Amino acid sequence: MLSIRSLSKKFKAGNFGVRNFSLEVESGILGLLGPNGAGKTTLMQMVATLLKPTSGEIRFRGIDVAEEPDALRARLGYLPQNFGVYDNLTAREFLTYIASIKGVRSKYRVQEMLEAVNLHTSAERPLAGFSGGMKQRLGIAQALINEPDLVIVDEPTAGLDPEERVRFRNLLSEVAEGRLVILSTHIASDIESSATRIAILREGSLVVCGSPEELLQAAVGHVWETVVSSSELEHLQSHSRVSRAVRRSDGVHVRFVGSEAPVSGARQPSPTLEDAYLHFMSSPEPQGQPGK
Repeated sequence: MLSIRSLSKKFKAGNFGVRNFSLEVESGILGLLGPNGAGKTTLMQMVATLLKPTSGEIRFRGIDVAEEPDALRARLGYLPQNFGVYDNLTAREFLTYIASIKGVRSKYRVQEMLEAVNLHTSAERPLAGFSGGMKQRLGIAQALINEPDLVIVDEPTAGLDPEERVRFRNLLSEVAEGRLVILSTHIASDIESSATRIAILREGSLVVCGSPEELLQAAVGHVWETVVSSSELEHLQSHSRVSRAVRRSDGVHVRFVGSEAPVSGARQPSPTLEDAYLHFMSSPEPQGQPGK
């Protein structure tokens, strides 16, 4: 469905946003995971036809995205990281306006999307009074209003509370059937339960891409857990890669990621996706596929 081959983007300043990136992915949810500055936004802007690659090729269902951008735009739903609205419009007016631009004339579809993102009770309120989370939900609705074949969302859960995050993940899972959804985040839990494939990026390059199960399996044997005192924790944090530290009555329960146990007596628990992410991010070389 989406084929990216040897893709690079070099900016005028001489730095690369994306470097020699290749990926093949079918329908489902592709999670782009990486720290801020890893190249996730640059990659998605090129797929969304907002940036032209310096070199390489992007094809979606046979369409050369650079050569035929309008053919893709008609089938695209896009939520950028910084989503702007017209504050003088109501939520319904704004969504109706966006729908008309995308060729959607159905008032029922507008109402359906307002309900899907839980904004139907606030539909007649001016957007100037909306919170950041409410505007983000409206952004999700406008990205899905035209029932696109390709959905690209950049850091979509920013500003959402825990309940809204769950609602969003469920909504994406519903719309992903027969479509491709690309979701960018630096928070592993945002894609843990919904992504069918996960691509980890670092400094504009692909570190690894695989199913969540493949990434978790590759991290087996590289995760450690132990209980230490608060004074020991500071020393361990300076010498080991800590993925989690929880203070309890018997001490601090700490998880580490590494090839060897940081302290004697540490046990090996089942890895989480965050553990797997830290494992691959600490690898010196890109792996392409888990375990290779």
